[in-house]
Amino acid sequence: MTRSSSKPLLLAALLLASFVINLDTTLVNVALPTLTQQLGASTAQLQWVVDAYNLVFAALLLTSGSLSDRFGRKGMLMAGLLVFGASSFVGGYAGSPAQLITARAVMGLGAAMTFPATLALLTGAFTGRKERALSIGLWGATAGVAIALGPIVGGFLLEHYTWSSIFYALGPVSFTVAALVAVFVPASRNPVPRRLDYPGLVLSGGFMALLVYTVIQAPSRGWTSTASLAGFTGALALLIAFVVGERRAAEPMLDVRLFKDLRFSAASASVTIAFFTLLGFIFLITQFFQLVRTYSPLSTGVHLLPVAVSVAVGSTLGTRLAVRVGTKAIVTAGLALQAGFYFWVASAISPTLHYGVIAVQMVLYGLGMGLTSAPATESIMGAVPADQAGVGSAVNDSTRLLGGTLGVAVIGSVYATVYSTRLGSALPASLPSGPAARAHDSVGAAFGLSGQLASQGRPALADAVRQAAIGAFDHGLSIGCIVAGLVAAAGALLAGAFLPAHPPQPGPDTPSDTGRQEQPLAPALDAARPR
Repeated sequence: MTRSSSKPLLLAALLLASFVINLDTTLVNVALPTLTQQLGASTAQLQWVVDAYNLVFAALLLTSGSLSDRFGRKGMLMAGLLVFGASSFVGGYAGSPAQLITARAVMGLGAAMTFPATLALLTGAFTGRKERALSIGLWGATAGVAIALGPIVGGFLLEHYTWSSIFYALGPVSFTVAALVAVFVPASRNPVPRRLDYPGLVLSGGFMALLVYTVIQAPSRGWTSTASLAGFTGALALLIAFVVGERRAAEPMLDVRLFKDLRFSAASASVTIAFFTLLGFIFLITQFFQLVRTYSPLSTGVHLLPVAVSVAVGSTLGTRLAVRVGTKAIVTAGLALQAGFYFWVASAISPTLHYGVIAVQMVLYGLGMGLTSAPATESIMGAVPADQAGVGSAVNDSTRLLGGTLGVAVIGSVYATVYSTRLGSALPASLPSGPAARAHDSVGAAFGLSGQLASQGRPALADAVRQAAIGAFDHGLSIGCIVAGLVAAAGALLAGAFLPAHPPQPGPDTPSDTGRQEQPLAPALDAARPR
């Protein structure tokens, strides 16, 4: 197999590995109501079915990226897929919420081992800026499509099989992708292995774990509660200790001086903001479709397809346009499109809004998301030396995960506060305090109360509760979108001010962008050429 013929197969194997991890991001969420019925999971336990995965994933990303640079990226990728697939399959046999939460935590470990290696291997194989930009565009497109297809696949499996099928399905798929990686992806590691930076591994994992855990718990504890403030203070202390330690280390796991390069730091901030708005939006729009518009999980996923298609188009076009006209212009335009989308939704959303208008809005958002995340990712990886490709990829992945977690927490908190306040003034005065308190828990609880009142022969009161809940939800969604729009607009201003337009031109003593990325995989691909 020649080098040119092996590259498409290598790319396909890496994109499939990324697809599997991203699919799980939204695949499991559609099964949460079923888990309540069949496993007796409480609301807190349902939250941890999702958050145990995210917490372990976030905590171990930098560690896994660093270890993959040291011991081999291909081996780490294959091991991660096997851990992810096996723990997912075991999760399908869970007989209690605690067992399922444990399986999800181990899946997070597998995801952390897998995801950074996909991007590191990809940028090591595709070394010229144009081909690297195209491959990263496809990588970003794959992520967007997988996130949008999760509800469709999950909804289909739930309609035809049990909730366990969602976990069973990921097992054989992960094993198949691991086999493809074994065949088509060459080995890659640092030519001169570094010593392991044990303090860096511990401090980075502790910082990410504590920060993500505090963000997850902040909406229920209160953002200014003692526990939340202590968590944020502890995370800041660990971050400072990590930075100081890395600056003093002879062979640091992450050269923190990279953040002085605006091509790296400004692009990382842009990715964080993009995923802040994305996950916050998905959190609210899925409730709008399933509760207010009464779509099934499968139908909800189908109605989200415009986002998937437009993210894929925006990602592939964005990286190619960034090479031609500059990363600054494309990323700034992408964030501006996202801001415009949120302000449009905030002004137009209603239970009777025609789906055609919603579809156009989602296309606008998807294009903005693709134009932002993929070119920014290409900028990040172009700034990272080849021997730190794994940990550089992990930084990119950490910004995505942290931004998404913050988006759900912050935008969800804003929505919940506005919803509860508006509902309190809109509920009928004749509604007893006990049922009224239940309605404040969520719009789903309010709709459940409405159905209960209707079954008791009180249709007028039931309709009044339902209309009050819909009005409060719409108002909370609108305010949440305004917050997301303001964040995206601020991101556009920051990208326009600080993100470099193009990579610096190499001088006579400066290695080119291509040269810095070429070392890990090029020799292995050359070795595959027949002699």
